[in-house]
Amino acid sequence: MRIGIIIGRIGDIDGVSLETEKWIHVLRRMGHDLYIIAGRYTAHLLDAEKETHLPMLSFFSPECEWEQKRAFFYPDEDPAELLHHLEHASEVVAIQLFKWIMSSGIEVLLCENAAALPCHLSMGMGIKKLVENTGIQTVCHDHDFWWERGDRYKTPHQSVEEIVKSTFPLQIPHVRHAVINSDARETLRTRYNIDSVIVPNVMDFGAPYGVEDDYNRDLLAAIGLQEDDIPLFQVTRIDKRKGIETSIELVDRLEDRKVKLVITGSRADDERFGYFRFLLELIQEKKLDDRVFFGYRRILPHRGVNLQGEKIYSIPDAYANARACTYFSTYEGFGNAFVECVLSKTPIFVNNYKPVFWSEIGSKGFKTVMIEDNTLTDNAVAEIDRIIHDEKLCSEIAEFNYELAKKYFTYDVLEEKLRDLFH
Repeated sequence: MRIGIIIGRIGDIDGVSLETEKWIHVLRRMGHDLYIIAGRYTAHLLDAEKETHLPMLSFFSPECEWEQKRAFFYPDEDPAELLHHLEHASEVVAIQLFKWIMSSGIEVLLCENAAALPCHLSMGMGIKKLVENTGIQTVCHDHDFWWERGDRYKTPHQSVEEIVKSTFPLQIPHVRHAVINSDARETLRTRYNIDSVIVPNVMDFGAPYGVEDDYNRDLLAAIGLQEDDIPLFQVTRIDKRKGIETSIELVDRLEDRKVKLVITGSRADDERFGYFRFLLELIQEKKLDDRVFFGYRRILPHRGVNLQGEKIYSIPDAYANARACTYFSTYEGFGNAFVECVLSKTPIFVNNYKPVFWSEIGSKGFKTVMIEDNTLTDNAVAEIDRIIHDEKLCSEIAEFNYELAKKYFTYDVLEEKLRDLFH
């Protein structure tokens, strides 16, 4: 089949981009012909003629940013101007998408979170108009929903609230939905009477990942660590729900000053820099400037060279250099970082993040140190301390988790799910 993928951005390190790349790989392996239309490309996955750039679909486009400010962040007293804009902009989106479908001969649409989370209102509304008016077969890969984000999509305008509730997710009978956990499936059924298929996030266990080599062997030295340091890596974006302060607290409570924390996320991830500043202040307060390192200048999604001529290391390179990883998130739709860590054969310490860690991952038997509500007990700290200072134990845990994950989170599992969705 000719499958057209609609996505806001592709090639980044956010969960939606990463999982979309995996779907693309497996769908192509299954023999499907793929096309992408996106607002922003950080990397190119298909031939140039199969990738269409529509800037207004970007989350950083003037249209999207203005809509988000007027709908949620800085709403006017009267939403009339916003509503007029949304109606017009969504018509433009629908028309552009229709032209793309016709010119590419697309038979089935795959919407990657574009019709699930209202982070781009006119894109979601445009997709709804397109699918309603054409009847094109559509699969929605729903990574997360507005009700999972607290007050992020709260608005004082009832008219805007109605748009959010009637558009996100896409509520059209012939549309199929894929979600990433059982909580989302049950909530979708309860709120909208929509059935969905659970498709877990996966990794390619058929290829090496996070392996030390000549390129990444000097990563630790490049970001300021010593050869005999014990590096713990926080391989996530800098976001409040990632619980990075708990990782900093852990380092503070570990007496061995050779234990260092490397945070790979960029300060640009933090929308208004409040959380990043909070972390800096916490590090200074605990006098951990020589034990906590930020790697965002040198660790990016892909290898390369920066403007200063310095080597850029990839996310797998980070895992290759980690003794263990910290992952004290409070909330995740699934948690790519856990599976990445297991694939790279690295022990991981985790908070029982809501709503999915124990039910979808932890209960399968993975060996980890798990805490509740981001509370580091003395026992948890002692167990972590024992693991990171015993390289043989680290290796045993890593091998066990790797073999277990091959049963649940591989491309073969994904292919089976995709056959059900697209046939």
